[in-house]
Parts: sequence; C-alpha cells; structure tokens
Amino acid sequence: FLITTIPITHLLSLLLSLMQLRKACTLFNMHRAQCVIKAASSAGNRFACRPGDIRYFAKMVDIAGLKVDENLISVVEKDIAPGTGIEPSKFWASFAEAVKEFGPRTKQLLEKRDVIQSKIDVWHQERRGKPLDMVEYKAFLQSIGYLVPEGPSFAVTTANVDPEIATVAGPQLVCPIDNARFILNAANARWGSLLDALYGTDVIDEADGAAKGSSYNPVRGAKVFAMVHKVLSDTFPLTAGDYGGAAAFELRDGRLAVVPKAGGPAAGLRSPEQFVGYTAAPDGSLTSVLLRNRGLHVEIQIDRNSAVGKGHAAGVKDVVLESALTAIADCEDSVAAVDGQDKAACYRSWAGLMRGTLTADILKAGRPVARGLNPDRVWASPAGPGAPPVVLPGRAVLLVRNVGIHLYTDAVTTADGAPIPEHILDAFLTSFGSLLDFRPAPGAARTRNSRSGSSYIVRPKMHGPEEVAMACDLFASVEKALAMPPLTIKMGIMDEERRMSVNLKEALRVSASRVAFINTGFLDRTGDEIHTSMEAGPFPTKADLRKQIWLKAYEDNNVDVGLSCGLAPGHGQIGKGMWAAPDSMKQMLLEKIGHPMSGASTAWVPSPTAATLHALHYHAVDVNARQQALKGRAPARVEDILTVPAAPAGSPPPADAAAIRKELDSCAQVRESGSAGVRESGWAGLGDRGASACRGPELRTGRVTRKIGDSDQTL
Repeated sequence: FLITTIPITHLLSLLLSLMQLRKACTLFNMHRAQCVIKAASSAGNRFACRPGDIRYFAKMVDIAGLKVDENLISVVEKDIAPGTGIEPSKFWASFAEAVKEFGPRTKQLLEKRDVIQSKIDVWHQERRGKPLDMVEYKAFLQSIGYLVPEGPSFAVTTANVDPEIATVAGPQLVCPIDNARFILNAANARWGSLLDALYGTDVIDEADGAAKGSSYNPVRGAKVFAMVHKVLSDTFPLTAGDYGGAAAFELRDGRLAVVPKAGGPAAGLRSPEQFVGYTAAPDGSLTSVLLRNRGLHVEIQIDRNSAVGKGHAAGVKDVVLESALTAIADCEDSVAAVDGQDKAACYRSWAGLMRGTLTADILKAGRPVARGLNPDRVWASPAGPGAPPVVLPGRAVLLVRNVGIHLYTDAVTTADGAPIPEHILDAFLTSFGSLLDFRPAPGAARTRNSRSGSSYIVRPKMHGPEEVAMACDLFASVEKALAMPPLTIKMGIMDEERRMSVNLKEALRVSASRVAFINTGFLDRTGDEIHTSMEAGPFPTKADLRKQIWLKAYEDNNVDVGLSCGLAPGHGQIGKGMWAAPDSMKQMLLEKIGHPMSGASTAWVPSPTAATLHALHYHAVDVNARQQALKGRAPARVEDILTVPAAPAGSPPPADAAAIRKELDSCAQVRESGSAGVRESGWAGLGDRGASACRGPELRTGRVTRKIGDSDQTL
C-alpha cells in the first residue's frame, strides 16, 4: 500500500527519518544513566548538567600522567595554542609537573585552614557566656598562626602595570566570562554615553512630562542636558559663561572656543590644557571635542542634523565619557563552570578576548549583527597638522579572576582519578590565553589588552601570606612553562577573608613584585566574618552588620595598607566593592562617591551604564590628592578588625524564629550542586548578588546548621 500510494522520494525521506530516530533513541538509552542533573549531583558524579539539560560523559584523555577532559584538550589545540609557539604536548607536560608540586601544597594549606578554624571554634565554645577579652583573643590568634607578626616597612615594586590600573582612577566592571555578549559589553564599556545613562535611568525624574516613553522625549532631554551642562561646567570650566549658553564649538589657533548664544566674544577653557583632541568635517566645522580631566577623557559629539543635536543650540548630540577603565572577566562566583565543557567555554572566551576575535550575535532592528571588540579611537591633535594623532583604547583593560584554592575539579584528574585543585588549571589556561595578547597571529588586527605587556589574574578567597606566596610561586611556574618574561603575571588580591584582612601587609610583602590590585567587599567578607566566629554567638542582621566597628576598620585598613606600602598610586589599584542595586542609579550617584573619597582608585559597578555614572565621581574627586591626605591619618587598628560582631554574652535573642527565617531566606541561596560535591551551593553573598562566601567545604562540614526556634534546621 505504501509503495503504491506514496511517491518514492517521500518514502525514502520517511525511512531515513525513522533510521535517524532509532539511532537517537539507541544513543539515549546507552547514555541516559550517565546524564546528571545539577540539583541531584553528588561528589561521585562525573558531570553536572543544567536542569533540563542532557550531557554525556566526556572522554578523558591520558596525557602526561593525567586524565584530561577532551573539551580541554580541544580548546588548547584549536583555540589557544596556535600562534603561541607552545606545543600542546609540552604545555600539558608542564601543567602535570605543576599539579605534582602545587597539588600537595594546596592540600596542606586547606588542612591548615581547617585546623585553625577548629581551634577557633573550641576557643569560643569554652568561653560561652563570657565577654571577649581582646588581649587574650589576640594572643590566642597569634599562638595558632592565624595572626602573623608584622614586619618592617617595605615598598611594592610591581613594574610594567598599565596606567588604567597604576595611575588613573576610574570604575571597574565584573562580568561572567562564559557569556560572550556580556563580556564583550563589559570590554566595550570603556566609553559610555552620559546622555543615555541619564535619560534611561532614575537619575532623571519623570515629573512634569519628562517620561521616558518609547521615543525621544524633548522634555526629558532638556532635563538631561541641564545636568550634562552642569557636569561640563564643573569639570571643564569656561573663562566666561557655561555650556548651557553655548551656540557653537570652534577651533581657534589650537584652542577650544565656545561661542555664546547671547553674542559677544567666545569663551575658552580656564585650563586650556584640558582640550586634547578633536574631529572635524571637510568644511572645518568640529564634529567632536575631546577633553581630559584627572586622566579621564570626555568627548562632546556634535551633529546638528541628528535627532538630539538639532534640538541643541550648539548641535551637541551626545557627551561620551571614558567609563570602565578596567573590567574583570570572571571564572569564579558569577559563573557556574563545573565540568570540562564549562571550563573550556570560559577559556575559549578568554582566548577570543586576547586574540581580539571574540564575537556574539545580537539582534539590531530585527536583524542579527555580530558584535566584537571595539577598535581604538582616534582624534586629531590641537597642536597642529604635523602632530601625531591622539589614539585612545576603545576597550577596558581586562583582568581575569580565577577560582579560590578550596575548589577541586574533575575536568582533570590524576592517573587514579582523583580531582585536582581547580586554581592550578585556571592559572595555566587563562595565562596561556593571555599569551595571545603578546604574540598575535601574523596579519591579525591588533586590539591589545595590555600595552605594558602584562597579564592580570585576580585571586579570590586567599587566607593570608602563605597562600599568597603559593600563588606567586605558581605564577612563576606558569611563566616558565609559557616562556613568559618573569613577573609578567600580575596579581590581584581580594581582601575578602578575615585572615587576609588582619595580615594584609604581610600578604603584600610576599607579593611585592607582583601585586597590582587589592580590594574589599562587604558581602563575601561578612560571610567569612560569620563563618569564622559562628561559635561566638548569634550575629546581627545584615543591615546591622554594616554598622559594626569591624567593617569600617576593615575598609580603612585596606586603603591604609595599600598606601603605606606604595601600591597606589604608581603600581596598582586600591578597590572597593559592588553597588548591588543596578536599578537604583540615583542613589548610587549620591552614595558611591564615598569610594573615591575613601582613597580607593576603583570600585565595582554592575553595568556599563553604572560605570558611566560612577565615572562622574572620579571627575569630582581628586583621588591622588585624597590618597596623599589619608597617608597622614592614624592607621586602622587590628583590634577593631578583630572585634567579633556577635551579640554580647547573655544578650536576649536578637529576633524571633520568624524574623530569623526571613533573614536567612533573604541572605542564603541554595544554588546548583556540582561535580565536586556541593560546589555551587553556598551562602550566596548574603543575598545581594551571586557571590558565594561559604562554598563547598564549609557546607560539607555542616557549618550552616543553626538552631532556629526550637528545632535544628539545615540549609
């Protein structure tokens, strides 16, 4: 019947489809036992999949005495090694030697953490109901190696650091490395539209007909320009009048002339050296003006025919700010990279950034468009036709954050199948990718990341100078394996663990020739504060923790140590933490100026728009002058940092069971578990964002089991 009623071509197509379906069903039956869902995975699982996602066991390749996930083999051979002069087999041999050296060393340092923590737990348990004696407590911490002796003064000597990190203060983005569109947006956030940042956020209110709407609203635009004119007048003051009264911008004898609407002589800049570049139409009329303040650039774009420019007396269509000077491509807590496939995606993305070839498809006007890295930007010099052009980077300088030493991965195992420390894998693979920034393929377009020939790796969750020293030795091993000049790899130290905070000076001492970045952050640091002293008693709520003496001392100490050791300015950044409310830009504009006022040369922002708005703070505050002034203050006291913010002995419970449960629901997130136990579950940055302060090992030891009301409950 089929043969006589169905055309032969249709019949063949049907038979082919049935054969493909049978093959697919057979493959599924063969591998379904190997498919793992993250929410149900355990320490013995080989792979962790996203809910609803199907993955199969990857092939493990025997190489240099290790078993390596085939996805990692592929990313090295196809995406990283070509053009570097490093043979993949040689790379894996060097990596295997590093695993032999730094695997046991990592284990010893983690065991030391556990021993110290156990002693602290017992110390608090034995003193329950008694007030904390700081003299006794400090001596105890010294006796167990938690608090190390402080040595004499010294100076950081890190060399070849890019000015965006060493000398110029400005915003910093943090972005997951495994999302190409996100990380490209972060890299390209070096320049941002101030008009867009104001028009599209709550900085400008919507009263009196100033609603955002679906198309350009001139009423709202007028409010935006009123604020922009004030910013320009405050930052680049004129010899007469202000920018709101400008009718035209002209180039006269190498200087900027601002023609007033009211007539009369043109005004100039009070500081003529702030005018550093321009572009012009064939008829000589200016199409852009480039200004500079405190090392940061601002471009006034002019187009009288544009939708915005035709409504402005001087034809201004936009004011573009140099915004995110730096951005961190994150392999740590903003991603969930738990297997070889995930890790390979991270390393492939980093290699694409360093090679300058990473792209992402986006929809623009309903059509797919490939987005890549922005090129450098060029202006003519006001010094005259013979002067070289002004060329500025079109992209943020990228740092890459590796994972902490407490995480293990089975994307690479020893010959007998034991997972290895993941930080070793991150250090080698991200550094191998950074090599592409220094050794471009012949004929490739240059989008240099570091113009100083450096690579920047941020190391999170380290506990003091011993762990920093291991990281320095690991970096030296990487440099030798990749034939990099010594000290090419610069280190960022995240001051987010209590033992790091009280030993920060000694941590900088052992990394004095590598360190180029230190920073603070309330969320992870508070998580470790709770974790360390949990046996001391109940802690206040997150809101009340912000008011405790230890927090101010911790924030001040980070700046004090960075300045006293000469890290900034000249050798690196002193940073502050994230603004965790991305929709509250008006409040950010009011509050985050406190970061440059504190002496920090950078601070984290959640979006390119936030970077543009936060850049205004660095125009308003002379960070170098603030740092010089702060050098004269009394340094933060270690005793204040060590003050445990637990409730005093004998205090009544701070809240009832319902209030405690509400706080826990706000502050804790149960994330997907991964291939190395409960790797991605954790105390999620106390709730404000995806950072996890107590991951993996802490959960396995049951340290989040607390008494709530009349019952013991475990997250």
